[in-house]
Amino acid sequence: MGQGQAEQVDWAAIRAQFPALATKTFLNSATMGQLPQAASQAVLTHLQRRDQTAAVDAPKWFDDLDRLRAKLAQLVHATPADIAFIPSTAHGLSIALSGIDWQPGDRIVTLDPEFPNNTYGPSLLTRRGVEFIEAPLNDLAQAINDRTRLVIVSALNYVTGMRAPLAEIRRLAPNALHYVDATQGCGAIRFDVQALGIDMLAVHGYKWMLSPTGAGFLYVKPEVRKWLEPNVIGWRSHLNWRDWSNLHHGTPIFSEDAERYEGYFPAMPLLCAMEASVDLFLSLGTDVIEQRVLHLASLLRKKVEALGGTIAHDNSPIVCCRFNGIESNVLAAKLLERNIIVSARHGWLRVSVHLYNNAADLDLFASAVHQAFHPQA
Repeated sequence: MGQGQAEQVDWAAIRAQFPALATKTFLNSATMGQLPQAASQAVLTHLQRRDQTAAVDAPKWFDDLDRLRAKLAQLVHATPADIAFIPSTAHGLSIALSGIDWQPGDRIVTLDPEFPNNTYGPSLLTRRGVEFIEAPLNDLAQAINDRTRLVIVSALNYVTGMRAPLAEIRRLAPNALHYVDATQGCGAIRFDVQALGIDMLAVHGYKWMLSPTGAGFLYVKPEVRKWLEPNVIGWRSHLNWRDWSNLHHGTPIFSEDAERYEGYFPAMPLLCAMEASVDLFLSLGTDVIEQRVLHLASLLRKKVEALGGTIAHDNSPIVCCRFNGIESNVLAAKLLERNIIVSARHGWLRVSVHLYNNAADLDLFASAVHQAFHPQA
């Protein structure tokens, strides 16, 4: 879809659904996305339902989760059976790390730099003789060998904003488990897990998915589920867990669906909020949302360059930039004084746009940066 279809959307009405934006110039979705009113209301509605029914309908809550499961599958071009709920991407990566039968000399490869969440666990496996290689994108092909069992990559780099070439990375390591952390990006840019050859896609929803912390999901490819065992075992691990009046006793038999990785009673109110945000994404269409955010990011880069700034990458809704003469963390603090919210990461000023941003936000940002260099103007 083209930019013309994005222009047909009433973006002002969309923006009005996010209360925080009435008083803040928020350009920081790469740190913490904003909640639409519908998401907050969904939490309250669930809790009121619990009070009104005394939770006697709790088994039916899982029917609601199945509805969300189907919507998430639609979002990333999967099937409902491919989707599991997780409270964080740390849980998703732990499933991958614990499910591989590691042998000395096996290798894990990731990009340098990568989000620490994706490096801490692999680095501990070096105690068992596993090699953990962090390589810049240009050196990634040389880092991958025939003992590479796992490749870990973030869809958008949290330091530079780079949009990873996921399909190309998949081709570099066809025999390795391809794990993508899409916490940065999912909800703003399109993901087709099948076209990209992704084996596991983990998303914590508190950034671009506009959901509360603790609401996340995991895609696991059917072929991977045949051998990747769960690492959290609980009362929902047995495939017939829905028969609450006659729960299975003994060794559980796992479902063939990705639900096998849940095992526990998930945080229902948080996932109700996620569903409200997913409904917004699906009503607009992922193509339209991506066109919107990339268009805004392009406008933002032009403003940064006009101010003399240096840009890290140009293919992402995360615009990482630097300005000579002022440290990025100092500039971020100066902007915050004007209620303009951005981040600083490893020397870069990180400015991120989402579907609720508009040109006025970008103008206010540019004006404030100019003012930081010319306070008497």
